Amino acid sequence: MIGLEDRQALAQDIGTAHAAGARLHLACEVAGIDVRTLQRWKAHAGLTSGDGRPQAVRPSPSHALSPAERAALLAVANEPRFASVPPARIVPMLADEGVYLGSESSMARVLREHGQNAHRGRAKQPKASRPPTTHIATAPGQVWCWDMTYLPASVIGMWFHLYLILDLYSRKIVGWEVHATDDSVHAAHLVRRTALAEGIATMTTKPVLHGDNGSTLKATTVLAMLQWLGIKPSYSRPRVSDDNAYAESLFRTAKYRPEFPTKGFASLDEARAWAAGFVHWYNFEHRHSGIRYVSPGQRHCGEDHAILAARHALYLQAKQRNPARWSGLTRDWSPIGPVTLNPERDAVVNMAASAHHTQQKAA
Repeated sequence: MIGLEDRQALAQDIGTAHAAGARLHLACEVAGIDVRTLQRWKAHAGLTSGDGRPQAVRPSPSHALSPAERAALLAVANEPRFASVPPARIVPMLADEGVYLGSESSMARVLREHGQNAHRGRAKQPKASRPPTTHIATAPGQVWCWDMTYLPASVIGMWFHLYLILDLYSRKIVGWEVHATDDSVHAAHLVRRTALAEGIATMTTKPVLHGDNGSTLKATTVLAMLQWLGIKPSYSRPRVSDDNAYAESLFRTAKYRPEFPTKGFASLDEARAWAAGFVHWYNFEHRHSGIRYVSPGQRHCGEDHAILAARHALYLQAKQRNPARWSGLTRDWSPIGPVTLNPERDAVVNMAASAHHTQQKAA
């Protein structure tokens, strides 16, 4: 491939020779190119923009990361605390510490050049899906999701049962328990304890509690407790496996944590200790991708607005230092608005955002 400067020099020499009386095809032959090549250069801006083919060798842009900056990005990505964290979470975590080394794409490129672009963590890469319609939350305490999952014991055939209640708006785990058996009494006790902890007795509008069609969550004991608390039950629609997607996603996150014992829990106390550690990490340390990479605890208490505003200011400062590295606006750090249990039409979401609370019965 011929570089831009060499192209311009060849074209000028050929033009000079042709103006002096030399035949064009002979001048091109002496220069080592074809007449059609010269014509293509002139017709497609080849003498001003250079070679447009993807495999063309081009000079490094002036605003590219320096070797020292690339080494700093690689060193941070290989720190022990970021061993199982992707660039999409590393950059916001550094921003909260007042550190900006580069964008997520820059870090991903550096990792790819060093053969470290594999998906981090034990889970497979997520795939986009389009779940059906249900409730909308515009603030914490409006819609809860709950479910139960099995935790394997070290004894084959034995399981412990983890119950979790998740706030849809903030993604915070507001209630959890681990038991040796699956019983509706445990579920009813968890709902009552969570309601007291979240203070729903003082709320004008009680939350909706969405769950699957499991027999435990639909038992008479649970329904009686929900009615006494004023909580409105909601259940997944028949033959819709992903109607409780947020709770299922939470369980997936839990079971793919590095500290999750692959050989099972030795005792009920060990399972409860692990669950307590996971809930604390998830609520206060985990940067959730669905809420602009703030922790669920920060969003639950309303701190996410100040954190995201600080990130926005940091990005503006970084853009002022190196404006050539941004082709447009900085990253969008505006807070996430209303959250649907499953995607809804824009008109319904906007209506819910303008109202205090929207509760729709599941179909």
